[in-house]
Amino acid sequence: MSSQISIPSEVTPQEVAREKTLGGAIGLCAKAAGFDVDKELTLPLRLDKGQFSRWKSGQEGVKWEKLSALMDACGNDAPLLWMLHDRGYDLGSIRKRETEVERENRELREEVAALRRVLGRP
Repeated sequence: MSSQISIPSEVTPQEVAREKTLGGAIGLCAKAAGFDVDKELTLPLRLDKGQFSRWKSGQEGVKWEKLSALMDACGNDAPLLWMLHDRGYDLGSIRKRETEVERENRELREEVAALRRVLGRP
């Protein structure tokens, strides 16, 4: 599988909540990324169209590794968010953890802002 992560594509909690099944959320994941589900996603994920179709229809389970690869390829977490919503979680209050790179970036920006204040620069 490709280890390249796609450009983030946003899905709203309302869009996720409208989906009735995990298969619907998988379709939303691909659609939000602009993929033609049956053609463009099967190659990078090393799936055949039949398997992908069975995922969407609920006839076949999805291994976590493949679901994670799908979300990475699409740049959104619609299936994961759907599972949380289906289990009763409030999607509006859930947030992702800050990564090491994001933390370092934030700390450096704070340090630069503090230095600018000391130096009297905007």
